[in-house]
Amino acid sequence: MTAAAAPRFRIGIDTGGTFTDIVSVDSTTGAMHVTKVSSTPTNPAIGLVRGVNDILGAAGGSADDVAGLAHGTTVATNALLQGQIDSLGLIVTAGFRHILEIARQSVPEGYGNSYFWVKPDRLVPLQFVREVGGRLDFRGNQLHPLDEDSVREAARYFRKHGTRAIGLCLIHSYANDAHERRAAEIVAEEYPEATLSLSCAVLPEYREYERAVTTLVDAFVKPYMERYLKRVHDELGPLKDKPFLVMQSSGGVASTDQVVKKPITTALSGPAAGALGSAVIAEIAGFPNLVTLDAGGTSTDLCLIEGAKPHITNGGSVGPFPVRIPMIDIETIGTGGGSIAWISREGHLKVGPRSAGAEPGPMCYPRGGNEPTITDANLVLGRIPPALIGGGIALDIERSRRGIAALAEKLPGNMSVEQLASGIIEIANWNQANAIRQMTIQRGIDPRGFALLSFGGAGPAQSAAVMDLLGMKACIVPPNPGNLSAFGLLAVDWRTDHIVTKVMHEDSIDLAGIAAHYAALEHEAIETLKRDGIDPSRIRIVREADVRYAGQSMEVRVTAPGGALDQGFLTALIDAFHAAHRRTFGYDYAGRQKVELVNFCVSGFGMIERPTMPKLSERSATPARKAVRPIYVDGAFHDTPIYDRAVLSPGFRLEGPAVVEEFGSTTVVFPGQHLDVDPHGILIIRPTKAQLEVVR
Repeated sequence: MTAAAAPRFRIGIDTGGTFTDIVSVDSTTGAMHVTKVSSTPTNPAIGLVRGVNDILGAAGGSADDVAGLAHGTTVATNALLQGQIDSLGLIVTAGFRHILEIARQSVPEGYGNSYFWVKPDRLVPLQFVREVGGRLDFRGNQLHPLDEDSVREAARYFRKHGTRAIGLCLIHSYANDAHERRAAEIVAEEYPEATLSLSCAVLPEYREYERAVTTLVDAFVKPYMERYLKRVHDELGPLKDKPFLVMQSSGGVASTDQVVKKPITTALSGPAAGALGSAVIAEIAGFPNLVTLDAGGTSTDLCLIEGAKPHITNGGSVGPFPVRIPMIDIETIGTGGGSIAWISREGHLKVGPRSAGAEPGPMCYPRGGNEPTITDANLVLGRIPPALIGGGIALDIERSRRGIAALAEKLPGNMSVEQLASGIIEIANWNQANAIRQMTIQRGIDPRGFALLSFGGAGPAQSAAVMDLLGMKACIVPPNPGNLSAFGLLAVDWRTDHIVTKVMHEDSIDLAGIAAHYAALEHEAIETLKRDGIDPSRIRIVREADVRYAGQSMEVRVTAPGGALDQGFLTALIDAFHAAHRRTFGYDYAGRQKVELVNFCVSGFGMIERPTMPKLSERSATPARKAVRPIYVDGAFHDTPIYDRAVLSPGFRLEGPAVVEEFGSTTVVFPGQHLDVDPHGILIIRPTKAQLEVVR
């Protein structure tokens, strides 16, 4: 009797606003297959399963051949940005009812000197913030016992008003979670239908405001995530028993069981996968320092990568909500292929952030919208083909022209359709370039020393122009750029993060206490990964710490050395902090100012086998142009060669203007630029020497 073959396909699924991208890798041969299907916003699980079935058909496999699936999802983000924040309650310690009202003193950029800025609405209206008796001090010692009757009263109040999601954030629960966990037991007894999130589980860290908001956001998105993952499970059919992992914002995957317990960790799931995939490409292409530009249908995500590693932050935001979770440092702007061009009240042309989305989509799409978008402008200029996704979506150029012409009538100057379309693209390019300037120059980083890695379905059509605007050294377009986020899902490890707050001044460090904290956190991380089936031999533990100068209000996270926790450990940790502070802010106080250790952090990784990117096979013949199409550049149409990326040979070079087409994306090379194909099929666009000298 012949033994059954081991499952060989690993599948990555990235659900976006317009398309769901799927990548499969055959672990036995390294062969890779990619596809795109239209997203199904009303039930994203339908598009996900449709794409998985399509990719298995293309790869010649069945459900039995699938080893596992990894998924990047926008469910949590969309719930926060699009859902109405209601039916949400908060339980706090007596005396802290106005914690959301007080918030922080900071105001958004641009409003610092304004008298008319008004704080946004609170996540929870004041009448749904309930106080309970009991008090701990900052060391976790009990000052007053928990008033259980007041907890029961709060639970009954929420049940009476139909408040379905409740956050518990009691003072100093990061130091002692006994009060908060007992309160949760009481609420569950009184109101078992409610969804609960505990701050001691979501964010066991000091700073009550950020801890409360993060806990509330987690409570709000939890029902959405539970419902979505159940839909996916129901739709997967014969695949429902396969390992199904979900991407976290921190750059690792976790099991659905872990994600449902703390769904806030998936707030930037899809963009994080793209950043991790970019890091793999950066290392292969030999450009360890770069800015990633992921332009999809609704937005552009940007990430700074140094040393082939993306920056990680522990303090970010999702929309207007400050959340403190480990996340890849990603900036998002409202410039995507579906971003709408419009006229402001002052009569100025604007592009985005409003988007046509997946439904109805750009004007040129079948059943598209009624307002011109970036995609419509690129179509009118001849820069993208008359059909997308390998011919699967036919585009209506005449409808795009009519939409842009109608917009031109609202502007002075009798602009032609092509001139206005070119203006739309230029504004979009500057939107992206200015966002890159903010994340580089404002941090003391010269973007001219970095490359630009462009992906997403809408990225490569414009990113070579963005490269020129900033004088960057190269523009890199990976294979299957529209599916890089899905590829990234197959290149990341399992990850779990654990943290505890224990503030220690440099003059009173308790090394034994630090050792005990790290030991407890490491045990939690290892046990979490083992519960998810990770073999202990594949588990790696990384220590970190949040450190600041005494008197500062914010910390810098640094990697802590491994090994014994002795004086050498402390010296190395403090030296690492001085270096990180100097790198981040341009200065340090080494030898002049004492430091404080604030948070101790441990990340556990379950190491996986990453997919490889094979080299292209040599092709003897020079790739022929597959067509010539008029492309509008520099104020006129030029007959421009069109190439099929699938037949480009390693080492091949072409001069701009030129267009390279492939399934899912189009790369435009502009005049004054040339494109080289590297051994792995990565496209590298550089300005010509003369052009580079002009920029510099």
